[in-house]
Amino acid sequence: MIYLLALIPATALTIAGYFALFLSTRMEGGLRTFGKYLGVWAFTLAALVVLGALFAAAHGGRHRMMGMHAMHGRMHGPWPGRPGFGPPPERGAPPPENAPPPPTPSNAPTPGSPGASPQAGH
Repeated sequence: MIYLLALIPATALTIAGYFALFLSTRMEGGLRTFGKYLGVWAFTLAALVVLGALFAAAHGGRHRMMGMHAMHGRMHGPWPGRPGFGPPPERGAPPPENAPPPPTPSNAPTPGSPGASPQAGH
């Protein structure tokens, strides 16, 4: 229903094109040629407005393009290759290459070491 609103600018462009063509018949020289081109251009724009409204109505508001959909399709999914993202690793599987070693009693931070929490030293 809202696509019927496209008839308002199409009607205005058609009237403007008619007046441009009408006035160009009374002009001389370059203004006559310019008026003819201006009238034809106004009629062309009016036709494009109507065709655009018909095209939009035929597609029913589905404005997704396949290229854009394919590009943003995995935007919210897990990113492969980054630790902490994706499904949890299986038991017994080797850790990823970039992952830090798990804390053990031998490499755990002590309260005065640089890797300790800031609250521990104060």
